[in-house]
Amino acid sequence: MSVVSGGVTDGVVSVSFTAGSDSQIRQRLRLSRYFMWLCRLVTYASLGVLAVLLLSIMWNSAGRLSWSFLSSHYSMHPDRCGILAGLWGTFWLVLLTAGFSIPIGVGSAVYLEEMAKDTWLMRVIRVNLSNLAGVPSIVYGILGLTAFRPLMIQLQSLFDGRHAVNVLGMFRLRLLKLDIYDGSVLIGAMTMSLVILPTVIIASQEALRAVPASIRVASLALGATRWQTIWRQVLPASLPGIATGVILSISRAIGEAAPLMMIGVLTVASMCPGGLESPGQLLSEPGRVLAVPFDQFTAMPVEIYDWSKQPDPEDRFTAVAAAGILVLLAVLLTVNAAAMIVRYRAGRQLRW
Repeated sequence: MSVVSGGVTDGVVSVSFTAGSDSQIRQRLRLSRYFMWLCRLVTYASLGVLAVLLLSIMWNSAGRLSWSFLSSHYSMHPDRCGILAGLWGTFWLVLLTAGFSIPIGVGSAVYLEEMAKDTWLMRVIRVNLSNLAGVPSIVYGILGLTAFRPLMIQLQSLFDGRHAVNVLGMFRLRLLKLDIYDGSVLIGAMTMSLVILPTVIIASQEALRAVPASIRVASLALGATRWQTIWRQVLPASLPGIATGVILSISRAIGEAAPLMMIGVLTVASMCPGGLESPGQLLSEPGRVLAVPFDQFTAMPVEIYDWSKQPDPEDRFTAVAAAGILVLLAVLLTVNAAAMIVRYRAGRQLRW
């Protein structure tokens, strides 16, 4: 097979033939097929390794994963050990982390993408955000240890009940005592917010960038202000991408253990934060919620790590760790499923 090419020179049509192109095309197609089969092999091999790991975890957790495991606290006896404190600790940690990271992350993305001018400072900030997203999480744990813990200690000394404040030289106002423990939920949430903030900002920027510029131009042309354009047009249109990035970032926070261990989170906990151990207590004793941010806690990844290194010749703690891994996987899959549902429902509501 030959390839025909031609052109026009001074009104004269010239035609030339390139021989040997058939073999080159066959070689390229052959390389494409080899590459496709290589990618397929790597994908199937990865799925096979994942299936083996899941089957191994399920086999080790057989007979240990039950309702009593979900409703019991830590115990030195593997048969009575549970993950209740880790479940509630992870719940409060994720709740506060989302409360910190979502407003700051989405607001920063809106400013960088919609309001900030393209200056060298903004370019430096964008590059550093991309670099921060790849920083190991243990580095943020060190930052939380050196910054947030001393800050909480100073805050406790400021609001300690032993101190008093003179009011007009005649009255003394006694402040409430505020007990802030090392490794509290508040310190953990601020540290985990640092871990996921770069990812939230980058994902939100990409979602905002995907909105067509014609939406902004049409809104401004109809007399809307820049803020009205962002609030009523751009943000609703970018909500699927923002929600997906935020929820996937939260799922990363659920599985992190290194930053929490760095700030002194408990590995052995026999009590849930604030003493709340059931959803019914949230309604019957809502005052305890105020003590949750300042209370000590543990998380599921930390408990799983502690169980996996317990000396046990009969490997009974291995079964407990495997059951905890399944619970953690179930929580992560639930969060990821929520991301898919939010993206699907928000995408259906778009009317461009």
